[in-house]
Amino acid sequence: MAPKGKVYRGSVKDFQGFDANQDAEALYNAMKGFGSDKEAILDLITSRSNKQRVEICQAYKSLYGKDLIADLKYELTGKFERLIVSLMRPPAYSDAKEIKDAISGVGTDEKCLIEILASRTNQEIHDLVAAYKDAYERDLEADIVGDTSGHFKKMLVVLLQGAREEDDVVSEDLVEQDAKDLLEAGELKWGTDEAQFIYILGRRSRQHLRLVFDEYLKIAGKPIERSIRGELSGDFEKLMLAVVKCIRSTAEYFAERLYKAMKGLGTRDNTLIRIMVSRSEIDMLDIREVFRTKYEKSLHNMIKEDTSGEYKKALLKLCGGDDDAAGEFFPEAAQVAYRMWELSAVKVELRGTVQPAGDFNDDGDAQVLRKAMKGLGTDEGAIIEVVTKRSNAQRQQILKAYKAHYGRDLMADLKSELSGSLAKLILGLMLTPAQYDAKQLRKAVEGAGTDESVLIEIMATRNNQEIRAINEAYQEAYHKSLEDDLSSDTSGHFKRILVSLALGNRDEGPENLTQAHEDAKVVAETLKLADVSSNDSSDSLETRFLSILCTRSYPHLRRVFQEFIKMTNHDVEHTIKKRMSGDVRDAFVAIVRSVKNKPAFFADKLYKSMKGAGTDERTLTRIMISRSEIDLFNIRGEFIDLFDKSLHHMIEKDTSGDYRKALLALCGGED
Repeated sequence: MAPKGKVYRGSVKDFQGFDANQDAEALYNAMKGFGSDKEAILDLITSRSNKQRVEICQAYKSLYGKDLIADLKYELTGKFERLIVSLMRPPAYSDAKEIKDAISGVGTDEKCLIEILASRTNQEIHDLVAAYKDAYERDLEADIVGDTSGHFKKMLVVLLQGAREEDDVVSEDLVEQDAKDLLEAGELKWGTDEAQFIYILGRRSRQHLRLVFDEYLKIAGKPIERSIRGELSGDFEKLMLAVVKCIRSTAEYFAERLYKAMKGLGTRDNTLIRIMVSRSEIDMLDIREVFRTKYEKSLHNMIKEDTSGEYKKALLKLCGGDDDAAGEFFPEAAQVAYRMWELSAVKVELRGTVQPAGDFNDDGDAQVLRKAMKGLGTDEGAIIEVVTKRSNAQRQQILKAYKAHYGRDLMADLKSELSGSLAKLILGLMLTPAQYDAKQLRKAVEGAGTDESVLIEIMATRNNQEIRAINEAYQEAYHKSLEDDLSSDTSGHFKRILVSLALGNRDEGPENLTQAHEDAKVVAETLKLADVSSNDSSDSLETRFLSILCTRSYPHLRRVFQEFIKMTNHDVEHTIKKRMSGDVRDAFVAIVRSVKNKPAFFADKLYKSMKGAGTDERTLTRIMISRSEIDLFNIRGEFIDLFDKSLHHMIEKDTSGDYRKALLALCGGED
């Protein structure tokens, strides 16, 4: 069933010992008389390939003179009926039916059009156009042109031609030219040249476009997706983003669509059915593994939690297994992970959202702050305006000017005038970055219990210079060393990790390919994935593993993790999560994610601090303060890429009052 030279990645295969007449008879008996045997119907249909189901339809017609699909429609109901009937149609006819439904009646289901036309191969598009003509005696292109408009319509028409280049030979010069043309058509142009986006993204080969996207990241300093979000809009923007996602990884695109179809309240059953049916004989195994890697739960389990009855049973049969039980890492997910490490090595300019004020006057600001706190009541708005619009270095000057002008401690005055979350945010901004981190670490270790998540977040993400400054600030503020406090408050391997990171001795040099290969072997042996066992004791391996993750440079670790994938077909983050537990696992995962994409690591933490009931204001405040002058602008970009909503929007929705006003000022804009 797989194309020549390719491994079959579907979850549904040809049934061995297949007999179309026997299956037709079994289905007839299952629907005969009062009621129907739904279990027998779903068991049979989900365990036959589409080619075999078509033969069963023909045999049913020959034996009983009846239309099997019509009988199934009559006997079954609801979502289960839609699923089973979709399985009985050949893929091209199933796509044709989906598109016909999407453009019939009042309104258009643009998401369905986007999903199908952005993800299908040239041959699948040609088959779809022919099937639509055969089934409805209408021209698909004419129907889509009549139901859509603007640049969205133009791109759909381009995709409907099924004329994407398929040559794997790539010209480096053309890659560079296309990346440059896309940049000039969008970011560097007043307005946007949509035609250039349509031509390049609609016609070039997948292999070529992947290299164009890599080149674009290098010259633009941002991924192509972020530029599309900034330059295009509406359904056209959504279509172009879907095309880019499918070029990068069709399996990842469908994993994301399935996750969104089931997350939150309610289920988008049409989307769920369409994808489970259409990918069951193409790449369902790859989708499953990408799904588990990306969302930390199996597709099987999410379907199980989100659906019910025979509908659930049929979907689970199409899914083909539970990856949480299997524990295997499939090739597609490994390829995606490898590409992600390659992308992470591209230099991207880090930008904060808080810049030094151009017309800065420390004495003038000190006077504004004094006036805001003098007399009855406090002008929180004036305090927020000054403190959030000055760099940290400028805030330190304001502290001195306030003392010189009024003989008062600005920090003490702010503390007495402000309260709650706003007080914590403003007072945190007035400390130097090292003082603020030192204070957060001190709070994490003092008193009953330890806040390990704070220790991990700070120690795993700060560079050598920042760690050394934290050590000095900690000693000065608390008259004891950070290392001593970490040692006395933690234990075992977790303590060793933190103490190693607290030394601030991470190598800062480039990668060493020979050493990276050896380091990858140590990582594989420690995580019990190596083909050959090492002569080292497990304790010695663990020490070397810890040393590699805590002391090797970021460029070197990126190469180590790529070598690890080549060696084991596993992603290191995924494997650590499977093989380790507790604080040790969380610390190593934080290091890996920080190496891969630090802004994405913080974007994820910010999202988790606000999603669901209640807000983790400590985490939200800490990250907004600590990253505001380093990479908060990049974090904003990663946030919208990961969660399809802006950081600004989520803060606005999840917080209130002056605290919200101050956070939004730090956020620096709506994306």
